[in-house]
Amino acid sequence: MSLSTVALMSLAEIIGDFGFKGFARAGGAAAFTQGSVGYIIVIYLLIKSLKTGNVLYVNGMWDGVSAIAESAAAYLILGERLNRPIEYFGLFIIIVGIFLLHAPKGQIPY
Repeated sequence: MSLSTVALMSLAEIIGDFGFKGFARAGGAAAFTQGSVGYIIVIYLLIKSLKTGNVLYVNGMWDGVSAIAESAAAYLILGERLNRPIEYFGLFIIIVGIFLLHAPKGQIPY
């Protein structure tokens, strides 16, 4: 599983979530279609990733990268904010987890 695939999955999920958020607030076929297409792409890329990777790694990388990418998009594009500083620390811990999952063998002593 490549990082570019993880990035594409995350981008597709952002598109899907933003579409579904628009549908939840205002309705409309276009927003629902955007959300659905985003998640169809996510499913396609997930299946493609699982051909070569194991579920633990694929899911961990996708969840982590997606959480950070979508949080950044919500912060920058939608103007959404978290309520407490500890919540931002939680996002930092996710970033650390992504690096640990992707670290080459032998680089981390554990």
